[in-house]
Parts: sequence; C-alpha cells; structure tokens
Amino acid sequence: MLIPERQEPDEHEWQILLGGIRQALQQVNHFRKQEGLSLMEDISNRIHLIESYITEIEKFESQRIEVIKNRLRQNLIEYVGENIIDQNRFEQELIYFLEKIDINEEKVRLCNHCSYFVSTMNEGDGVGKKLGFIAQEMGREINTIGSKANNAEMQQIVVQMKDELENIKEQIWNIL
Repeated sequence: MLIPERQEPDEHEWQILLGGIRQALQQVNHFRKQEGLSLMEDISNRIHLIESYITEIEKFESQRIEVIKNRLRQNLIEYVGENIIDQNRFEQELIYFLEKIDINEEKVRLCNHCSYFVSTMNEGDGVGKKLGFIAQEMGREINTIGSKANNAEMQQIVVQMKDELENIKEQIWNIL
C-alpha cells in the first residue's frame, strides 16, 4: 500500500498564501464598489428619465381632455340628436367622467416614489429589496396612468416609462 507523502506548507508559505487571498478580496471589494457606483448612476439616470416623461405627458393633457369632450359630444349627437342634448347635464356628466380619468394623483405619487427611490438608494447597504418594493409601486402608478390616458402619444410615453422601469428592476436584481 502506497501512502502519499504530504507536505504541510511552512509558516512563510502560509503568509504568502494569506497575503494573496487578502489582496484578491480587496480587489473584489474594490470592483464591487465600482460596479455599485456604476449601477447607481445608471439607475439614477433612468429615474430622472421617468420624471422627465411625466413632464412630457403633461403636454398632452389639455389636448386629451378636449378630444375626449368632442368625441363624447359627437357620439351623443349621433345617437341621441343635437336638439335633445341637455347641455347642463352633459357638462355634469363630462366633469364626472374627466374626474375618473384624471391622472394628477398618479403623477404626484410617481414623482414621490421616484424621489423616495433615489433617497433610499443613497442610504447605502441592504436596500435592494426595499428598492424592489418602491419600483413595484412605481409600476402601479405608471400602469394606472396608461390605463387612464385615452391618448396615443401618452400611451407611447407610458411604454417608454415601463421600459426604463424594467431596466431599473433588472439592475436591482444585480444589487440583490
């Protein structure tokens, strides 16, 4: 039976090995910090892009309301007749309908979520899951804006917002 001869490294060899391991760990930590800073910059840019899209959406809001108002009036004239329309009642119903499709609350909440996301991201360690939850809330607001939009240009902006948010979510998974 052959028994391999085993040589234990001496103290000097252990010190060299440990020094190499420490140096490798320092380099890994340095790389992780650099990667984290890059991710943070990318995510911040995407958050600011979403905020700028909110401003773009606002450009279409008054036009959207006028188009909806005209479309409802035309449909009412077509189905009921112009002489039968009670203007006061039409205005009341129009106000009620416009309140249902108003997106101001969603825009305000989305802006707040964006600010909260950035401040949470700047807190430092252990915020990955929290950022995921905030991103989920941002998605809800974006989806609600999209469902209430009734405007092709606004829908296109919403799609861009969703795309940016999906990229943010992917980056968050890199953080976790």
